[in-house]
Amino acid sequence: MRPEYLEEATVAVLKKAETTLPGWVTELIEKAALKETHPVAKSQLEAIVENLKIAAQEEIPICQDTGLPIFHIELGRDLKVSFDLEKTVAEGVRKATQSIPLRPNAVNPLTRINTDDNTGQGMPDLILDLVEGENLRITAFPKGAGSENMGFLGMLNPADDPLEFVLKELATRIGKACPPVFVGVGIGGTFDLSARLAKKALIKMPGSSNMELDLLARINQLKIGPMGLGGDTTALGVKIETACCHTASLPVAVNIQCWANRSASAIVGEEGWNLD
Repeated sequence: MRPEYLEEATVAVLKKAETTLPGWVTELIEKAALKETHPVAKSQLEAIVENLKIAAQEEIPICQDTGLPIFHIELGRDLKVSFDLEKTVAEGVRKATQSIPLRPNAVNPLTRINTDDNTGQGMPDLILDLVEGENLRITAFPKGAGSENMGFLGMLNPADDPLEFVLKELATRIGKACPPVFVGVGIGGTFDLSARLAKKALIKMPGSSNMELDLLARINQLKIGPMGLGGDTTALGVKIETACCHTASLPVAVNIQCWANRSASAIVGEEGWNLD
């Protein structure tokens, strides 16, 4: 596989993710707007729908916070890669920052100096999974600070109810995360694995298990509503990922995504790339 293929695909998936939402996300927002019974909440949802139309038509970012560059890479075991994946994706991010354009959000955590191109130490963040096949699938998942700042993690006792913990914490945070939100939950694993599970849950959406639907209903019963102004729709989706954990521990992490659940994918192989 040639590095320019991955670089070009990186720019393309970032542009698509920043300017349009996946169809299933848009559909959930439109349905919520139709069903909403609170006038203020309904007006907020209708404004979101209008915003999406303008962004798509003008090919401009959906939100002024274009997020940090996060990518899920599924690498086929049979694909020959003779170059540095991280450096190649980073170059794509630099080009996308200029061409889309994206707001430069990446700063040094101590000096707060901006790198001006959304790259730097640890950025872009690549979540890498080895899969069967001879292609690479790259998914852009830009993440804004409003929702990311409201994430949380707890090391619970094994006898604790993880969903009660999640619901209690969400009740104090969702209003600041630009609702209606999407909720990714990671249960089990280790301290750091539970957080990664929560992020992967957001990327994998949607969820449909009884546990996920029950938690979604309970979140909406909070009546926090769009933009925290009250209403029927506080969350649009919940996804739960689990992993085995130590017998003496119960890690639980939650990663929140705002209504702008942005993502886009491309398949890259020996012959080129195409949007997925």
